[in-house]
Amino acid sequence: MNTMILRVAVQVLFPLLLVASLLSLFRGHNEPGGGFIGGLVAASAFILVTLSGGVEEGQRRLGFDPLKFIGAGLTMAFIAALIPVPFGYTFFEALWADFYIPIIGKPGTPVLFDLGVYFVVIGVVCKIVFSIANDD
Repeated sequence: MNTMILRVAVQVLFPLLLVASLLSLFRGHNEPGGGFIGGLVAASAFILVTLSGGVEEGQRRLGFDPLKFIGAGLTMAFIAALIPVPFGYTFFEALWADFYIPIIGKPGTPVLFDLGVYFVVIGVVCKIVFSIANDD
């Protein structure tokens, strides 16, 4: 499936999909979106690269082994769950900062959790796609 049209389309769509995934990620705790949807959009960018250039190109663009993405995401989600405990709150209780960051909003533990989900989804989807593509 390595056609000229697909290769050109991937050059245009790859950065657009990554930006769209970040926008979906950071607006997710206030509006529809979040880590899961953002991760799926980002993973679709890497799937397009894999379809046009092969597994090696998809892995090169991803930059790390998908298992490292999964591990980093699970670690972020776990840290987001633990942060409230030393401050006398319950496990997984949402804590928000008192300031606002443009585009991101008020930083807090839900944003860190969404970022963890984002990385887990990218890692899982890319691992599945790379494994299936290697079997061919």
